[in-house]
Amino acid sequence: MTINRRENQCRGRKKQGGALGALAQPMRVTLYKDPNCPCCEGHADYLNKNGFSVDIIPTVDLLAKFREAQVPSELNGCHLIMMDGYAVIGHVPVEAIRKLLTERPKIIGISIPGMPVGLPGMEGPRSGPIAVYEIVPGAGRSRVYMNV
Repeated sequence: MTINRRENQCRGRKKQGGALGALAQPMRVTLYKDPNCPCCEGHADYLNKNGFSVDIIPTVDLLAKFREAQVPSELNGCHLIMMDGYAVIGHVPVEAIRKLLTERPKIIGISIPGMPVGLPGMEGPRSGPIAVYEIVPGAGRSRVYMNV
């Protein structure tokens, strides 16, 4: 039996499944972080295990990166991830990222401000649901995108 290239690609996509299943390769994303912050690397490892290929770029002026991405200061977090035209701020779990990439809303991105415990890269017990906020132009915490 001969399998042509297109059939082989389709089989690979079916095996991956999920919202990112249409990708033959892991999605490349860029994570900007403070050079002295170790928890960001834990989040990058988590993303690498969940269908992404993370390029980590240490930056001494993370606030400038947030401004460049049009993230209101109220929604700043531990690090900034740029992926497929969206900004993802903080230790956001993949279920929220997959929802964002599947639904493709007209927003700048999503954010978990601060550094709450109980998220990927911020290990420890979670005290309850954590809000993931939409990042919209000219606004702060305009509304909750979802809870994780």
